[in-house]
Amino acid sequence: MIIYQNDLVIVAIEPSEIPWIKVFTKRKIKEFSECTADEKREIFRIIDITEKLMLSYFNADKINIASFGNLLPQVHWHIMTRFETDSHFPEPMWGKKQRSSQLNLPSFEVFFTQLKNQL
Repeated sequence: MIIYQNDLVIVAIEPSEIPWIKVFTKRKIKEFSECTADEKREIFRIIDITEKLMLSYFNADKINIASFGNLLPQVHWHIMTRFETDSHFPEPMWGKKQRSSQLNLPSFEVFFTQLKNQL
C-alpha cells in the first residue's frame, strides 16, 4: 500500500509484524549510482524522517536500513523497526525465524498517518 509519493519516489508499506516501509524511485533504475542528485536527496530525507519517527513512536531497539534488489531489480530501500522480541531478531526479517513474536506495539495506522504528514 502506498502512503506517499511525489515526482521522485514512492513510499509503500511492507506488510509485516514490525513497522516496515520501502522507498522506491519512481524511475525504473537498477542501481543507486543511477539516481539523480535530487532522487538521492529525497531518498535520504525520507530515511531520516522515517528513522526518527520509528525510534520515537515505537521506542525501537534498532532501525534496520537496507538496499538490495536481487529479486526486484529497482532501486529501493527498506526501513524496518526492530525489537529484541520480534520473531527474527537479531537475524534480518528475511532470515531464519528465531521465535514467536512477543510484540505489543502501538497502532501502525497512526504511525503511517504521522509519517505521511511529516513527509
